[in-house]
Parts: sequence; C-alpha cells; structure tokens
Amino acid sequence: MDEENQEQPEQHRDFDWYLSILGRRHMHFLIALLVGWSAVWGASWVLPPTFRSNTLILVEQPTMPKNYVEPNVAGNLQERLQSITEQILSRTHLLSIIQKQHLYENTRGLRTVDDMIAMMRKDIDIEVVRDPQNDQISAFRIYYSAHDPYVARKVTGELTDLFITENLESRQQQSEGTTKFLQAQLTNAQQNLADQEAKVREFQAQHEGQLPTQQASNLQILSGLQSQLQNEQDALNTARQQRAYYQAMIDQYRGSHSINAADGTSSISSVDQDLMQLRTRLAELRSKYTDRYPDVVAVQDQISTKEQLRDKLAIEEKKSSTGSKPSTQTNTDARMNTPMSAVLAQLQGQLESNRLEVENRDKSIASLKARIGVYQSRLNAEPVAEQQLAELTRGYEQSKENYDDLLKKESGSEMATSMELMQQGQRFTMLDPPSLPSKPDFPNRLKFCAYGLIAGLCLGLIVVVVFEFFDDRVQTERQIRSMLPVNVIWDIPVVQSEKDLARAKLRLALGIVSGVLVVVTILAGAVSSYLRG
Repeated sequence: MDEENQEQPEQHRDFDWYLSILGRRHMHFLIALLVGWSAVWGASWVLPPTFRSNTLILVEQPTMPKNYVEPNVAGNLQERLQSITEQILSRTHLLSIIQKQHLYENTRGLRTVDDMIAMMRKDIDIEVVRDPQNDQISAFRIYYSAHDPYVARKVTGELTDLFITENLESRQQQSEGTTKFLQAQLTNAQQNLADQEAKVREFQAQHEGQLPTQQASNLQILSGLQSQLQNEQDALNTARQQRAYYQAMIDQYRGSHSINAADGTSSISSVDQDLMQLRTRLAELRSKYTDRYPDVVAVQDQISTKEQLRDKLAIEEKKSSTGSKPSTQTNTDARMNTPMSAVLAQLQGQLESNRLEVENRDKSIASLKARIGVYQSRLNAEPVAEQQLAELTRGYEQSKENYDDLLKKESGSEMATSMELMQQGQRFTMLDPPSLPSKPDFPNRLKFCAYGLIAGLCLGLIVVVVFEFFDDRVQTERQIRSMLPVNVIWDIPVVQSEKDLARAKLRLALGIVSGVLVVVTILAGAVSSYLRG
C-alpha cells in the first residue's frame, strides 16, 4: 500500500510538471507552430506551379483472329513499348517538340539544348496499366508537366501522336522486313531446290535402267528374255534335229537310188517303214507333250514330208506300170531317177532352209544373251545406284521441305503485312484525350499544408525544449526538493492575491485565444489549398 501511494504522487507530480511547462511555454509553442507551418505552406504559394496533363492510350488487339492471320511482328508489347519510348525520347523528336512549342525558353539555368532535352525527359512520365486477370499490358498513360496547363496539354497531345504513329510505323517496318527476309530466303531455297532437282535428273539420266523404280520392270523383262532364250534354244535344238534328219534322208535316198537303179525295185516299202517309225515316235511324244511342243511339231513335219514322198513314189510307180515297157536299160534308169531327183531336190531345199533357220536361231540366241547380260548388269548395279539416289533424294526432300515451309511462312507474312498496312493489327488508340489540368500537380498546397503542420509541431517542441534547457530558474517543488540536502518535512501552500489570479486567468484566456487563432488559421489555409489546388 505504501509503494502504491508513493507511485501515485510521483505520477501526479510528473503530470503537473508537464502541465506547468505548457502553461509557461504555450505561447512559444504556438508561435513556433505558426511560423513553421506558415513557412512551409507559404512556400507552396511562392514556388512556380507545375501542371500535369495526361492521356490514356488503349492497346487494341488485332481484329483478325490468329487462326486466319498470324502477326509477324517479333517481341512482346513490353519490349516494343520500351523501344518506342526510347525512340520518342530521342534527341531528334524531343528537340522538334521543344522548337515547335517554344519550351524552356525562360527557364533559368538551361543554357544548352542538351539541358533542355534532359529537363523535358524528366517532365515526361509513362505509366503502364496491366490487366489484373492475366497481368498483360492493356493500356498506358502519358504524363507531361509544364508551368502552363495549355502547353502541358499540347505537348501531351504531341507525345500521344508520336506514340501512335511510331507504333504503326514500327510494326509496318518490322512486318515488311520480315516479309523481305522470308522472300530472300525463299529465293535461295528455290535455287537450292532447283539445283537438287537438276542433280537428281542428271543422276537418273546417267543411270537409266539401274534405278530402284525400274527394278520390277527389269526383272520382268529379264524373265521374258530368259523365256525367249529358252524357246529359242529349244527351237534351235529342234532345227538341228531336223537338219540331221534331212541330212540322213538325203543320204538314205541317195543310197536307195543306187540300189533301185541296180535291181529296178521301188523304195515305197522303205518309206512306209519310216512313216511307221515316225508315227510311233509321234504317239510317244503326244503322250508326254502338247501339239505345240517343238519335238512334236518336228515329227509332224517329218511325217508330212514322208507322206508327200510316198505319194509321189506311188504316182510314179503307177505311171510306170500302165505305160509301155522300156526297150533298153537307159529308159528304166531314167524312169527310176525322175521321182528320186525331185525328192532329193526337195530335201536339199529343206536342208538349206533348215541351215538358214539354225543361223538365225544362233544370232537370236546371241542377241538374247547379250540383252540378258545387260539387264543382269543393271540389276547388279541397282543397290549402288539406290544408295546414291537415296542420298540425292534425301537432300532433295530436305530442300523441298525447307522450301515448302518458307513458302508457307512467306505467304502468311505477306498477309500479316497487308493486315498491318490496313491497320488491323495490334495498335494504340487514344481512349482519353489529353487533359487540361485545372490545378497544379506541384506544389500540392494541401500536402504542403499537412507537411507545414508537422514541421510547425516539430519546431514548437524544439523551441519549448530549448527554452526549458536554458532557463535556470526554479519553477517546481520538485526542483526545490532536489536542491535541498535534507528532506522536506512540511510545505507552505502558495498564497495568491486577486491580482495574481486575474493575471493567471488573463494569461490562460490569451493562450486559449491564441491556440484557437492558430488552429483556425491552419484550417483556413487547408481549405484554401483544397479549393485552389
């Protein structure tokens, strides 16, 4: 209980001490507050006002869907906007605007053109507006600050026109540059493709008959030639058999002629025997082969020849039996020699014809063998030609694929360029015209009023602390207690006269009135700053 009672008087004494300071130094505090606030707030009325005009530019997306026309302008909007900003803030563009609008002519401290350009760059501000859904740039604002609101609006309009124009020109130039580049690449690809086509044609011409696409036809032709060769060889064998037969017949008839001339008999019986043997031979062959088989055909020819010979011998014998008897041996020999000479002549003619046939067959077989050798060499060379042609074809296919890809891109780029020239691509549109500022952007007098209030409060506290620090008078009971070497047993209360009380009341009233006047003054300044900007 004693400690609590002791702490409460201490706290009460601290509060009384601060209250006594306020009573003594309230005028110092109010004067410092008013002076500090007046200095800062008054500076806002002395500083030259700067008006800030702004405009909103909307970034419109291409009206043509990307499924139909794909834009060919490289880079995203952030990079292109930065590039356009650097172009507009270049020396050439800014100097043109400065000379046109007569900017910074009366500004102190700007002696050179570079100083004016640097000052104008500080007065220009670009603010990007992003879509909160996809964080993409949907619009941007252009700000320009000047001492004249009309000049600020004009310059903002100039900057807006530059942004819109530069964006269109930049997109058109990039699009046209892309199209020209693709056209140049397409020309090179077309020339490369033509060279590859020429190489393929030249190779095909040099390796005619050895190409992989001709393998089936080569095999078919080779098979046909081999079949023809087999037929020719069979026919040659048959012809050679016929030649041997004809030669044997000639030798046989010559022998028969000699015998018949000696004994005067006919050779019909020998012919019949030969016919019997040939017919037996024909029956054996037909049991194994068809009538088109070469041996069958040859035997049939032989039978036909034998039958013709037998018929002639029979006719001659009949004539000789019905006629008169010969008187001499010479007539008998002549009668016997006449049919035999005709038969021999016929056999010799057939033998000569057979000889010519054999020669023709030999030539045909040699030609067929040569042609077969050619086609076999083509088939043997086909794997090497196929590998070489595959390499050439691979290069041709790559060139053709590259050409087709470039042709497609070049066509799309031309459409994109046409879209940009028709201003159907991504473009900047002025959504809000440049504003005419009615209040200066700097100085903001309402903010200066608040800053002045803070500065006045700080200055008042500093003044009070300084005055209290350098005041060596004893003002409170606490100071007296701290100065005495012994504890105070009892204190005598202060006895004030009516004059002192009246003076204290007057001082309190003056303090209250002064505080009210200061507050009213600050509030009036704030209202004036708000209304007049």
